[in-house]
Amino acid sequence: MTDIRALATRFFDAIEAGDIETVQSIYAPDAIIWHNTDNLEQPVADNLATLTNFIKFVPERRYEQRRIDVFDGGFVEQHLLKGKLRDGKNVSLSACIICKVANGRITRLDEYFDSAALAAWR
Repeated sequence: MTDIRALATRFFDAIEAGDIETVQSIYAPDAIIWHNTDNLEQPVADNLATLTNFIKFVPERRYEQRRIDVFDGGFVEQHLLKGKLRDGKNVSLSACIICKVANGRITRLDEYFDSAALAAWR
């Protein structure tokens, strides 16, 4: 369970730092990423492209109020994502992420957030 907690921390630290290479190394090659806002499953390559664009769009970002609950085979993280857009606007988004983990890598990530909150980001 300690290994899963460390993996979760490393994963979100990497996104916060804009380290796409580390994010990729944490995902299993055939991992699936799903978002409640579009109900679509996304392969790793597509998710990495999304994250790369997100990092460009939100060059300053940090995860606050992180709560990680570990369970056998995965973890749940709730957090408040705060960021600053390229135009200087401050934004925030509460989210809940549920991940399945096998062999030290994320095999499935389900992300839940209120899409209405993203309106402020545009």
